[in-house]
Amino acid sequence: MIRPDTTKYRLLEMIGMCGEFPADQLNRLIPSASYAEKLITDLKAEHLIRTHYRDALRGYRLTKAAKEILLSVSPLRFQCYLTGNTETNLIRSEVSRRIRLHQKAETYLTLLHAGIPFYPDVKPDIFCNHREAGSIGMRSLPLFYASREIKELGPETTKIRNSRSMGILMAPQCVYVLYNTGNGVLKWEYRTEVRLNAFLQHYLQGYPYNGHPQIRAIMTGTDMEMAFRLFTSTGGYKKSLFMLDTSFEHFHYLPNTPEGEVLLKLLVHPEIMEKLDNLLLSDLGCRSDSIPLEHDATDASGNPILLAYDFDMQRINRFNTGLNVYGRSGNLICFDFQIPVLKKYLTATIHFSSIDLCKFKRGFLHEP
Repeated sequence: MIRPDTTKYRLLEMIGMCGEFPADQLNRLIPSASYAEKLITDLKAEHLIRTHYRDALRGYRLTKAAKEILLSVSPLRFQCYLTGNTETNLIRSEVSRRIRLHQKAETYLTLLHAGIPFYPDVKPDIFCNHREAGSIGMRSLPLFYASREIKELGPETTKIRNSRSMGILMAPQCVYVLYNTGNGVLKWEYRTEVRLNAFLQHYLQGYPYNGHPQIRAIMTGTDMEMAFRLFTSTGGYKKSLFMLDTSFEHFHYLPNTPEGEVLLKLLVHPEIMEKLDNLLLSDLGCRSDSIPLEHDATDASGNPILLAYDFDMQRINRFNTGLNVYGRSGNLICFDFQIPVLKKYLTATIHFSSIDLCKFKRGFLHEP
């Protein structure tokens, strides 16, 4: 029996959660390439995993023996994933379905490295007809609930079943709807996502939030270059692809990379964001009501400044549009890894000030 506290078991767990684990994401779970190769070789020799390669997609799937091990060790965790006619147990061969499973793995890895719980047995089951008030508190946040957990409510979620969301990330200050666009522009249906926004505001009202919670969105993708494609997307020929619309007032972007994992840690800890904001704004002028565009502060010359390190695409877009409309120049503060794509996209006269990601990790997250 494989011990649950080993890397080998954690890999089996991740495959079990997503159904098929993409081979190109193995380095994110096991940084050492040689050790990762050894684990894969051992698991194949033990008949616990097999490689599935088709349509240029390579992934790892569990064998029946591996499923039985996971179900015996953690039945509450894997009962709904490795039994019955579920997409993670009986995997369909269509490319679109397999890509969805691979994107789940990417999302779970980003959550894992950001320290956000997502396994079903380590959090209260709030999307059920018998949820108990008070079973979830603000101190237990952040928590991630996958879209399939939400849909366990049944008929109540019929109108949001076509949502492209991976699930929701409940943070202390708001709820983030989480999407993964991968390496291509995501399919998008505006009305469905608006209904999801409204559903979450209603269902989570007072539970655990006071009143209607603020609903924001986070889009993840392969790299920062995807942000440029999202910024410039017009929805495609049939308007069926993602484009910035009014479904969410705030729409953040982060890559499924170590840089994106750091940003996600920041987005779910408002106390760290407040500390960073205070530091960045400490020697700047206050926001000016006489400047008719979105901004957070002003510089010595009276130019507007926007804090954009959270990479809220909606705010960045409004800032750029406002500067162009009023013929003004501005300043934008962001992380160093975000600057190249912003310079490529923004058309207004903007001066960039960067936050060194390494220094931020040491000073705010106390990481090496």
